Amino acid sequence: MGVLARVRDRVMAARNPEKFVRSLGVELRGTVRFYGVNRGMFGSEPWLISFGDNVYVTANCQFVTHDGGTLILRKDHPTLEWTAPIYIGDDVYFGIRSIVLPGVTIGNRVIVGAGSVVTKDVPDNSVVGGVPARLICTVDDYLERLQPKSLGIGHLSALEKEQRLREIYRGWSGDHSGSGVQD
Repeated sequence: MGVLARVRDRVMAARNPEKFVRSLGVELRGTVRFYGVNRGMFGSEPWLISFGDNVYVTANCQFVTHDGGTLILRKDHPTLEWTAPIYIGDDVYFGIRSIVLPGVTIGNRVIVGAGSVVTKDVPDNSVVGGVPARLICTVDDYLERLQPKSLGIGHLSALEKEQRLREIYRGWSGDHSGSGVQD
């Protein structure tokens, strides 16, 4: 791909990530929010990837629909190929640098932890993480553990949230020898 094509991709992806992703052939069945998107994150068969509604894809995630390891085996097995679709349900969050491998179906209401490598199907209402990704807990359990820690500002605009966080953590120096929050 030439320099002009890379610049065009970068501009289009920044201007309208969803339109850019659709132009690659990825199916978006609802609202999908991409936080940093590029052509390479969908591999060589982007048309085999389908996203549901209310999906969040953070920076540097990868969706790989084929197994490149087959290449070294083709001299003895010329027809060897493993390519399969990736299907993502509704209400799914992908943490930074997560990877989804060929043939994986991710259910509804799923959280994939940062840096995870998803090698097999993920059932509904699951939090998974690790390499390879494994079940950590249900989303219901995650919510139950998180609610007591909530700062109660998730509904605010980005600017309001930043202002409130600065108030909450005013004086915080990064010194972890104490309680963390300084007055």
